[in-house]
Amino acid sequence: MATTRIGLISDTHNLVRPEALDALRDCAHIIHAGDICKREVLDALAQLAPLTAVRGNNDVAGSVAYMPGHARIELAGATIHVVHDIADVPAQLDGVDVVVTGHSHKPVIARRGGVLFVNPGSAGPRRFKLPISVGLLEIGGDAGIEARIVTLVA
Repeated sequence: MATTRIGLISDTHNLVRPEALDALRDCAHIIHAGDICKREVLDALAQLAPLTAVRGNNDVAGSVAYMPGHARIELAGATIHVVHDIADVPAQLDGVDVVVTGHSHKPVIARRGGVLFVNPGSAGPRRFKLPISVGLLEIGGDAGIEARIVTLVA
């Protein structure tokens, strides 16, 4: 069974890094978990693959202010719930395989109650001493659903 690669990105804060575009180039779909700040970020990502994006707490001006606060999509047979802040994840995640969040700028992969939680970290300006990163989600094949963090700038 072939795998489907989904790119995960968050907290770009107006910055489209060439390293992020390179890391996401061969993805079947890209998910942006908020704090986009400018529509041009989404335009650049949409040139690579179909795109799903949600509004973050800094998405307050222009067209990004009108984006949905959350999204639930199905890709390659997996149901993915996307929200910017993990505090806004619903208590009931019936039927959800993966939750993608952002906000903290800290990359995290964790399984909770059979659901894979992924925060790809921040691909935007550096915050504190956290790495600059994106995430990749592999769906299908022998592993089922797996995630990994790709550090762009240590």
